Amino acid sequence: MAEHNDFGKLAEELAVNFLKQNHYQILARNWYWQKAEIDIIAKKDNIIHIVEVKARTSDDFITPEEAVNRKKRKLLIMAANEFVQNLDEEVEVQFDIISILSENGKFTLEYIDDAFESID
Repeated sequence: MAEHNDFGKLAEELAVNFLKQNHYQILARNWYWQKAEIDIIAKKDNIIHIVEVKARTSDDFITPEEAVNRKKRKLLIMAANEFVQNLDEEVEVQFDIISILSENGKFTLEYIDDAFESID
């Protein structure tokens, strides 16, 4: 397996562990709908969190959260709508980003709560 794939899987594991430690229930991982993939779908306090994990080894060019462009946001919103329609309960939906930066073997995780509200 390519090294970047291993790094991506490790980043998602770090993100899942972070969410579990903070009392989120993991509902799905790598959930696909049409052309969209949701990295993590979690639930906490009757809110469904659509979590995009962005990992980089450097933030010199673009930060992980900046990498969630308009097209990606649109795909995530469509996929989230499909997921929620299949639930048998009323819930709020929120889009979050977990940004993981790896520099010199050290990982920095930043949880960006309700990220689509703060991204233009």
